[in-house]
Amino acid sequence: MKFFEQQDEARRQTKKLVILFVLAVIAIVIAVNVAMALLWNGLQTYAGGQFYATPYPPAFFLTNTLVTLLLIIGGTLIEMFRLRDGGDAVARMAGGRLVATDTSDTRERRLINVVEEMALASGIACPKVYVLDREQSINAFAAGYNLNEAVIAVTRGTLDRLSRDELQGVVAHEYSHILNGDMRLNVRLIGVLFGIQMVAGFGQQMMGIGARASMISAPRRRDNNNGVPIQLFIVGAGAILFVIGYIGIFFGRLIKSAVSRQREFLADASAVQFTRNPDGIGNALRKIGGLTKKGGEEARILHGNAEQLSHLFLSAVRPSLLDGLFATHPSLQERLRRIYGRDMTLMDAPVIAQPALPPAERLPDLPFVASGFAEVQAARQQAVADIAATAALTSAPFGTDQEKAPVLSPLEQIRRMPDIDRAVHDPYAAVSLVLALFMESDAMQSEEKTIFVRTHLPRQAEQIVAMAAAIRQLPRNARLPLLDIAMPALRRLPVNAHMDMLDNISRLINSDQCVTLHEFVLQTVLERRLDARANRAVPVRFHDLHALRQECLKLFSLVAHVMAKLEKLPAEQTFARIVAQAPFALTPADLQPVSALSYQEIKQVLDRVNQLAPLSKPALIKALLNVSGSQSLPLTMADLLRAICAALEAPMPAAVARIYTEAGWPEA
Repeated sequence: MKFFEQQDEARRQTKKLVILFVLAVIAIVIAVNVAMALLWNGLQTYAGGQFYATPYPPAFFLTNTLVTLLLIIGGTLIEMFRLRDGGDAVARMAGGRLVATDTSDTRERRLINVVEEMALASGIACPKVYVLDREQSINAFAAGYNLNEAVIAVTRGTLDRLSRDELQGVVAHEYSHILNGDMRLNVRLIGVLFGIQMVAGFGQQMMGIGARASMISAPRRRDNNNGVPIQLFIVGAGAILFVIGYIGIFFGRLIKSAVSRQREFLADASAVQFTRNPDGIGNALRKIGGLTKKGGEEARILHGNAEQLSHLFLSAVRPSLLDGLFATHPSLQERLRRIYGRDMTLMDAPVIAQPALPPAERLPDLPFVASGFAEVQAARQQAVADIAATAALTSAPFGTDQEKAPVLSPLEQIRRMPDIDRAVHDPYAAVSLVLALFMESDAMQSEEKTIFVRTHLPRQAEQIVAMAAAIRQLPRNARLPLLDIAMPALRRLPVNAHMDMLDNISRLINSDQCVTLHEFVLQTVLERRLDARANRAVPVRFHDLHALRQECLKLFSLVAHVMAKLEKLPAEQTFARIVAQAPFALTPADLQPVSALSYQEIKQVLDRVNQLAPLSKPALIKALLNVSGSQSLPLTMADLLRAICAALEAPMPAAVARIYTEAGWPEA
């Protein structure tokens, strides 16, 4: 699970960024004070035929320091406040337009489909999708503070000039940035560099003010030679701040470039491993190179904020021969060599004719890998051997026997049901769909729930009942993924609508005085995706599983009891499988009784475990996964593990992901 290693690396990079930021601030403050002192010493008063040094004003150095800190820290905080909405704010900053999940545009529909496929394979909520309509170049970026509020933005040129395989490669590249924790670091970089830039901007304003004041007061100075006017000092101070500010920006861009370049190689390798198709991301980069060689608007990002956001994009926003140290991306040729192992020629990127997209687009026979970020060479060498164990989004190909109906994957079956497919992409219908998910199992068809829906939700009641009937026609492994696919549509609703929906769900669950495992799983996933806390960064408070021993025991005991019920075995026997893989010493006597495992208690446990350091989470998930032993994972257990992974803000292990992406999975 290299996902967690990359998350930990991203956190270390963030700490380095904070240290470098502090050092940059200290250096700028010292430089400003030294330069201001030299400037002040150069201002001498002329009287009685002699020059006299002007003494420093009271609190001279303190004032310089406070003003400089106010500019840098204040500018950073202001920009971070502007970006408080995370990915949405960044996308709007780049001129992005939110793509409606129920769009009828065929290019946008294909993009939505590709993003959904990747979300289903990784087990994370489907990101919102933006299009930069003014940009004819091929480019894209992912932004946000965490997995739950990520967005993916692509340029119009990406939609118009790339094939489906190439679009998949680009989306897979951006998914790597989402999973590796690059997004939060990149958004913080925007704020830090803006703060440093404020020094130069303030200096430029000071120069303008001083110059205008000097011109106004010039006539009065002709007969007065008693010293250097204050206007000149303002101009000089402004020039100093301007120069020092741009020196700070110079080093800030070096920091941005150093942070960004290596992560692009990782994202390229991950894109190849996700799609098992080097030509996807490879040909997209070759087309970018072809457009860059021709020049013009198709070779760069036109928006005024392009430079500020340059480190987020798939490729350089404004390619130049002078990039050098400031390049936020490795050269295209170097990236292509790492993908293919040799030099590659560039490609033309003409606008492709509008694709014909049927209402339920069939998934390609292309496997996706749901976990791990191996080097691209290892991904290619192990592709054939790994597909059987870790492939996701596989589609059973149509056979030659025309009388035999094809076996469809869960996502295909969702797209073949018009009512369901429309509901997951329409904000208000998606609310009814979510409520219907809580009505779809036999255990929930109680009189209390029916009365609750018809009494408290009369306007939605018929639609909820109809949706529940439609959901029952889907295979069980296609039902829980409906939540993740519906997330972009649900996020288009106002926050109070989210709160109302979650409140109605809680009341619906409690209407029959019984909380089932199915309800717990659905509610846990929803709350993690839509709750007000979903957009907040979770602090790391625990660095070792031993600090959370009791919490881990409760999770281990929960999955052991669930598995024991499914297999009709004693819980001690299923618990023993976990003991064999536990990250700390356990005995069968450590199994917690069912009475100590209320769902409310488990939610609190998950909140605490989510504060665990990234590198400590794999051992926990591995132990939980081992509850099935050498047998295939039952679907009910996969649902529970999917909810736990959602609570821990982690993608699903491949053994879990394949259950939701393969056709014909058992209904157990």
